[in-house]
Amino acid sequence: MHLGVVGTGYVGLVTGTCLAEMGNEVVCMDINEEKVRSLRSGCIPIYEPDLEPLFRRNLEAGRLHFTTSLEEVVHHAQVLFLALPTPEGEDGSADLSHILQVAHDIGKLIRRYTIIVDKSTVPVGTAEKVREVIALNAQADFDVVSNPEFLREGYAVEDFMRPDRVVIGTRSERARRIMEQLYEPFVRQGNPILIMDERSAEMTKYAANSYLATRISFMNEIANLCELLGCDVDQVRKGIGSDSRIGKRFLFPGIGFGGSCFPKDVKALVKTAHDVGYSMRILRSVMQVNERQRLILIEKMTDFYRRRGLPADDWSSLRIAIWGISFKPNTDDIREAPSLYVIRELLRRRCKVLVYDPEALRNLEKVFGEQITYCHDIYSVLHGAHALLILTEWSVFRTVDFERIGSLMAEKVIFDGRNLYNLEQVAEHGFYYCSIGRQTIMGEAVRKSVSSP
Repeated sequence: MHLGVVGTGYVGLVTGTCLAEMGNEVVCMDINEEKVRSLRSGCIPIYEPDLEPLFRRNLEAGRLHFTTSLEEVVHHAQVLFLALPTPEGEDGSADLSHILQVAHDIGKLIRRYTIIVDKSTVPVGTAEKVREVIALNAQADFDVVSNPEFLREGYAVEDFMRPDRVVIGTRSERARRIMEQLYEPFVRQGNPILIMDERSAEMTKYAANSYLATRISFMNEIANLCELLGCDVDQVRKGIGSDSRIGKRFLFPGIGFGGSCFPKDVKALVKTAHDVGYSMRILRSVMQVNERQRLILIEKMTDFYRRRGLPADDWSSLRIAIWGISFKPNTDDIREAPSLYVIRELLRRRCKVLVYDPEALRNLEKVFGEQITYCHDIYSVLHGAHALLILTEWSVFRTVDFERIGSLMAEKVIFDGRNLYNLEQVAEHGFYYCSIGRQTIMGEAVRKSVSSP
């Protein structure tokens, strides 16, 4: 098919590349001329495993093209995907101005039957608004379809090429047939293509993300209670995850969720409910729990250093190392990452902050500039550090040389926000090791320097 994608952000670039991989002729459009030039030359602006080889293969094969012309992509495409930003407004609502402006311009350009697909995460009722705006100027038949994406950063190519399900919101039989034909190669293993009305498709995306966010906040609440009651949250997690009604995924406690989807989508659904007179009490609590959980390590550090005689608002004598900045592993995305909140609190307390992340340092530098030190090696960041904070569970952090870590640090202190290590393992090496929802290990050298908790 001849396909178009408007927007070459994370969703648009993955969508265009994966559609081209199935043999379609895809034109992607973006208003950023420098970005389009870079994409044409074979450079992609994001880190996503497995994306670059697919991107280069389809670019070289002539199936993937880039343009700054909306007219070009509209005239090319039988199916046109809108993968545009829907930033969070001050009241938590999703800003549809980009989508509606493009819809208005599309209406002036279409000259033949075209399917316009809302790929972005958009509030319930957006397909109707897009249809109304296009219809103001359209001189040809068209349909507007809701086709929400369910891409996990770090696994986006896998998720697109082998989706658990494809959700298509349309009441048009003509659009349904074409969309099913388009996606049939992606579900040959038997996973479903779910056809529903547009509003239900839009709600499906928000409901899915909000439910997953709820599981994360629930487990973080359980972890915090486990610490107070002397339970081990890892054992509790395994116990409940083995129940087939619950399952094992999204039950790992930590320092809260971040990224471009969960925080924004939960707030948007709460706002949507408020607009029709309904209060989403559970989701409001999910957000409150997550806001506190982002700084749970700061709370633990405050207690630790208070017992060592340091004031809560002045840690200027401390050199703090951080492993992991991105909101999750296998991505360079730091949008709403818990690490940003932690770093701001450390800087407010006047710490010397040093960071290492396999992919996200460039994006982090855009936020903090020269306020922190950026290290390009997992061990160099530890030189003279009084404590190590682990904020993202990159695989490279899972198997490390504890003897080397201890020899580099000024003190053998670890605050682990992702529960990466076995308690006995770190105890053998004499570390003070504080994680989430588990017993705190007190190394002998540290024990002598603090009063008993």
